[in-house]
Amino acid sequence: MGAQLRVYKRRIRSVTATKKITKAMEMIAASRVVKAQRKVAASTPYATELTRAVTAVGTGSNTKHPLTTEAESATRAAVLLLTSDRGLAGAFNSNAIKAAERLTARLEAEGKGVDTYIVGRRGIAHYNFRERTISHSWTGFTDEPSYADAKQIAGPLIEAIEMDTAEGGVDELHIVYTEFVSMMTQTAVDGRLLPLSLEDVATESSAADTPSKGEVRPLYEFEPSAEDVLDALLPRYVESRIYNALLQSAASKHAATRRAMKSATDNAGELINTLSRLANAARQAEITQEISEIVGGASALADATAGSDK
Repeated sequence: MGAQLRVYKRRIRSVTATKKITKAMEMIAASRVVKAQRKVAASTPYATELTRAVTAVGTGSNTKHPLTTEAESATRAAVLLLTSDRGLAGAFNSNAIKAAERLTARLEAEGKGVDTYIVGRRGIAHYNFRERTISHSWTGFTDEPSYADAKQIAGPLIEAIEMDTAEGGVDELHIVYTEFVSMMTQTAVDGRLLPLSLEDVATESSAADTPSKGEVRPLYEFEPSAEDVLDALLPRYVESRIYNALLQSAASKHAATRRAMKSATDNAGELINTLSRLANAARQAEITQEISEIVGGASALADATAGSDK
């Protein structure tokens, strides 16, 4: 019995130490998700104004720009997958990876080759383990991404879409990330960044603008030319979209970590209670056995004394 009691006590100490760690990680994730939410809210006005500017140029001119004109027969696409550098976030990374795999399968079914670009060590490890080709990857900033990180990611993607497919370029650019809906809900989504669908962008811009019914949109003149304006605006548009997706993904990851760590902390508490009950039962059994041995010994001694007196 003594050995069993020592085992229970050792397990209780181990689980208690784990509970302290998960509780600390839960509190850290809770503070980080609030900061990430603020960054998402702060990035929205810039993205909205940039969307309006892109819409104005795209709809106000007849310029055939490679970033707004769809290829007659698209043969190659790039998929940007956003995951995290660290785990302990429940199904956060696996959901994003599954969404990217579904998108890749859909594009391949359409007869398009797919180049995969990945942010985050978890996604890279998943693809490397399965020996899948990764065109480009980035790590080290998924918890707190900056605009410079988004710009670094956007660079090779814009180069790829401006390049001929015969030279290794792509016709389309898609992104897969986890959208932050609430502290309890985060959804893996995918969308096409390039070429821009001006109708969709105009609708999004109008929704942000909430224009009055029958409003007449202004006419624009572009200097030096609409194409030069698009050359300057569209890369910024891609960067802002990637930055917003990085922030959404970071907020979602912290929320998922908080939820996973809270669940782990609760489970550790329940396990400690169970082990404590077992330890108490073992201790009571040990005490009962000792009392029985004492009583039995005393009874045997009394019997032996009574026999010698006769």
